[in-house]
Amino acid sequence: QVHVLESGGGSVPAGGSQRLSCLVSGGTFNTYTMAWFRQAPGKEREFVAYILWHGHSTKYADSVKGRFTISKDNDKTTAYLQMSSLKPEDTAVYFCAASRFGGLESEKEYDYWGQGTQVTVSS
Repeated sequence: QVHVLESGGGSVPAGGSQRLSCLVSGGTFNTYTMAWFRQAPGKEREFVAYILWHGHSTKYADSVKGRFTISKDNDKTTAYLQMSSLKPEDTAVYFCAASRFGGLESEKEYDYWGQGTQVTVSS
């Protein structure tokens, strides 16, 4: 059974940085595409970033491009989301997801999900 566990959320002032971690256990992490999604209060969950299984290709939502960086460490079976220049509109619950078959920007392409971690950016 595959488990996905996010950590690293919290409160941060606007302009600050935060790193989220996503530990995956029980599966074959080095074959998974990993992604981050987020859901702000009163809004639908949205795509943030993904990294393909081999780690050499990434994609970002326009709203975070140039500020966020996704990475994965196969030895630690962990994915990361480094966030910088944070804005109040980045406030959301951030979800980590894993895809067995090369998922991209659609939630439907992801097989395993974490419970989410709250990030709150204060102005």
